[in-house]
Amino acid sequence: MSYLVPQSAVRFELEEKRSRFICYLQPVHSRAQALGFLTQLKQQYPDASHHCWAYVIGNPQNPQSMAANDDGEPSGTAGKPMLQVLQYRQIGNIIAVVVRYFGGTKLGVGGLVRAYTAAVQQATEQLALQQHVPLSQLKLQCSYPCEAIVRHLIEQVQGRIVDADYGAEVKLCLELPSAEQAALLSQLGNQAPGQFSRLDTE
Repeated sequence: MSYLVPQSAVRFELEEKRSRFICYLQPVHSRAQALGFLTQLKQQYPDASHHCWAYVIGNPQNPQSMAANDDGEPSGTAGKPMLQVLQYRQIGNIIAVVVRYFGGTKLGVGGLVRAYTAAVQQATEQLALQQHVPLSQLKLQCSYPCEAIVRHLIEQVQGRIVDADYGAEVKLCLELPSAEQAALLSQLGNQAPGQFSRLDTE
């Protein structure tokens, strides 16, 4: 399944009853990278009241890793609403951090939820996004007469040949959308029966 990922970082700031909410959206590819970015912001804003965050690694509908934290705000008023925005927008491989400076007026539970949600929501509206299609690698071996058929079928599933080795038979290393791998193998079995084999990918 494809999903949206950020192309670049975004910084957005809003003010609510003199409290500042500074939202950062950053592309990340692992939990360690996400928490590393959070550490940078804590060092950049050591005097802030809160550093609330949420991240999603992988497909937001079925993430490899996902977490959120209120960082001292009342439970459920910051991290969870921030995470819900990312999931609603179906954005993966991203961390949202909202740095808050308390302005002296309490916002209440509802006010906090609205402020953290708005900070991330409005930041995502400025975010340049692109479709991410998960890819798999596959190694095939085929006879020389079969090569043209194999190459044609690879093109049909938006795959690309990364490497080719011409020995006794043709060995192809290819990259293709993960969702298309089963379809490609099925088509090869139908159109080139007995003339290709899948090599060990380990």
